[in-house]
Amino acid sequence: MKRILSGIQPSGDVQLGNYLGAMKRWGELAQTSGDECFFFVPNLHALTTRHEARELAERTMAAVAWLLAVGTDYRRSYIYVQSLVPQHSELMWILSNYVGFGELSRMTQFKDKSQKAGSDGQGAGLFLYPVLMAADILLYDTDEVPVGEDQVQHVEVTRDIAERFNHRHGPIFKIPKATVQKAGARIMDLQDPSKKMSKSDGQANAGCIFLTDSIDVIASKIKRAVTDSSGQIRFHKDQPAVSNLMTIYSLLAEVSTDEIEKRYQDKSYKDFKEDLAELVVDKIGPVQSHYTELMADRDKLIAITQEGSERAERLAQAKLTEVKAALGLL
Repeated sequence: MKRILSGIQPSGDVQLGNYLGAMKRWGELAQTSGDECFFFVPNLHALTTRHEARELAERTMAAVAWLLAVGTDYRRSYIYVQSLVPQHSELMWILSNYVGFGELSRMTQFKDKSQKAGSDGQGAGLFLYPVLMAADILLYDTDEVPVGEDQVQHVEVTRDIAERFNHRHGPIFKIPKATVQKAGARIMDLQDPSKKMSKSDGQANAGCIFLTDSIDVIASKIKRAVTDSSGQIRFHKDQPAVSNLMTIYSLLAEVSTDEIEKRYQDKSYKDFKEDLAELVVDKIGPVQSHYTELMADRDKLIAITQEGSERAERLAQAKLTEVKAALGLL
């Protein structure tokens, strides 16, 4: 039995790329894999950007609700909130002594923001973000971390930290590996297929489908999605717009892109997009309904969060006790 860990940021509305790239698989893993699944809300990571306290609390609860809405079973999985398990922060300080300043300076997230606004304008939390992520992973003897392509670097640093610690103090940490879902790892913007679908522009972004969008809005965004000039429904690098739409169809319908090409070889883009819109609405609708029900029963949502966090804390404390003993910490 493997331990699989992943998280959902409390950073705003969840979009279709999040769902297809990771969340859809989480529900499947929790129900059918037989592995131990750990799903958490990394709300301490959210402190690297300015926020309103009430908004962060609401988004944290919303993230837990989305975890449950996509099919994760809180009775079989660990569903918890990072700030409710204080061992994450304590282990982070310990692990910060096993990673170099240069390594953290080269992390893509910190480097990109430093180049745009200058390193003096960045908080130390952003610089140490990868160390907290390492603590998130190593506390639970994680085997696999499903991540997007942009997070693989963080898992590699986690592996380096764990190996250094183990080399000096014995086999305390399990060495995790990153797993990236090949198809759907990057769902692209419906209006600009050269960039990844993102919620950064907010609800006004016509190229991003939010899971909170109404059925009519979802259908409209798909029908207005850009296409390619060939007029062919073909999965090819020279047709990025249509290939992106085919990827969405493939993941939701669980059919290959070759099969989609056969189905639509004599049909128009209009026909294809109408069918895709119907498919997305059909698949997302039940998830939306479940999410709405969960958010309406706040007491139940809080109880599930507290119970899951207490279960996770017992495991985290056991690992932290082992780490502190190896270091001679009382």
